[in-house]
Amino acid sequence: MSKVQESIDVDVPISAAYNQWTQFEEFPQFMDGVEEITQIDERHNHWKTKIAGVSREFDTEIVDQVPDDHVAWRTTGGDVKQTGMVRFEPIDATHTRVMMEMDFQPGGMAEKAADLTGLLDRQVKGDLKRFKHFIEKRGTATGGYRDTL
Repeated sequence: MSKVQESIDVDVPISAAYNQWTQFEEFPQFMDGVEEITQIDERHNHWKTKIAGVSREFDTEIVDQVPDDHVAWRTTGGDVKQTGMVRFEPIDATHTRVMMEMDFQPGGMAEKAADLTGLLDRQVKGDLKRFKHFIEKRGTATGGYRDTL
């Protein structure tokens, strides 16, 4: 297993950052390589990605979710093996730290090479920067899911 840990500070209140992160079908707008996410129900999503020229499809399950605190997931089927958590920490009333941790098992030669060269770390860092731009430009979330799972 390999691990990625990245964080970024965003200039929006914690509720806006958290609410936006619960809008999984919007991820392709700021996650490079994510082509489509279909939310099946409150816990399950189907992902289509193309990263480093490799297309993958997989399913995820939200295993723990607490509003304005964190969202944790794991893959349940498909071409990708990973677990992860995004945590939200208030800096002050209008700024939030978003921290992402992912553990993943590189599957093929392309994923192993991407892991060894740090491509996946850079991918996550870039996704967080695009999330920052996306949410700060809007100033508010496109929606939100506030239940605890």
